[in-house]
Amino acid sequence: MRVVALVPGGIGDQILFFPTLDDLKRYYPDAQIDVVVEPRSKAAYRVSKSVNEVVTFDYKDRNSLADWSNLVGAIRDREYDVAIAVGQSWLVGLLLWLTGIPTRIGYQGKGSVFLTSSVPFKTSQYTAATYHDLLQPLGIKTPVPELTVSVLKPDIEWAQKEQKRLGVQETGYILIHVGSSQLSQAKGLDNVYPVENWQQIIQDLQHKQPDLPVVVIKEPDNEQFVRSLVQYSPDIKVTSPDDIGKLTAIIPGASLMLCTDSAPLHLSVATQTYTIALFGSTEPAKVLPKSDKFLAIKSPTGKIADIAPNTILEKIWGG
Repeated sequence: MRVVALVPGGIGDQILFFPTLDDLKRYYPDAQIDVVVEPRSKAAYRVSKSVNEVVTFDYKDRNSLADWSNLVGAIRDREYDVAIAVGQSWLVGLLLWLTGIPTRIGYQGKGSVFLTSSVPFKTSQYTAATYHDLLQPLGIKTPVPELTVSVLKPDIEWAQKEQKRLGVQETGYILIHVGSSQLSQAKGLDNVYPVENWQQIIQDLQHKQPDLPVVVIKEPDNEQFVRSLVQYSPDIKVTSPDDIGKLTAIIPGASLMLCTDSAPLHLSVATQTYTIALFGSTEPAKVLPKSDKFLAIKSPTGKIADIAPNTILEKIWGG
């Protein structure tokens, strides 16, 4: 059986779709599963264990009729048996109808007239469970499995060397992902916690647990932000994984992951790392599974900057 899933959205959306892909592979072990994702999200599949091929298509771009026709042709040439549409676009539904794929699954809504099977779009539940509902027409009606990732051996080896370089191999560490400030501002996302608040939290961590190193993840989009933290707290350590595989590999060594609502949050969940996540307007239950390992702190105003540092510190110290 050949399956194609059309999955718009960022890296976090792709990771939340992993349990659906993994369960599909579990029930149909001989299935060849391909995905069509936005170029910015292709990197997520470095840590997927169930996908054969990743095809890129920018769903949000101003695509011409020729662009859509090329995608239809590319999908048709692969002769898929099943197509799964994660979005609710009528255009994607029409596209799948034009490919002639015999089984076309998606959500009830605008494009469902072009589908052979559709399921209700339940927005109030954990997003991974909402995605998993798309497997029901294939006879898979079990609960959504836990989120997991597959880390390549070279990435594990990199993480081991990085921990040694940082001097945290024996001690463990608190890992902090502050968010990607430039990208978030460009997209109007509220997932960057103020630098002065992080400074207060780091200072308290170092005061109460001086033997437990604090490691901050630096990315191209938050380089200036991280530099400000280091200037204020020179003792913090900085790691710069240059792909999602290395980032995934460095997370499980942490005693605690502190982060905002972003892709590293889902990687922390997938590696079963104890996590405290900060949320602005997003409802935590939509992106976090129920577990004592994953704690959410939601802003009382809907703005992440309004979470008091003391509120976070109370959670860390079990107050």
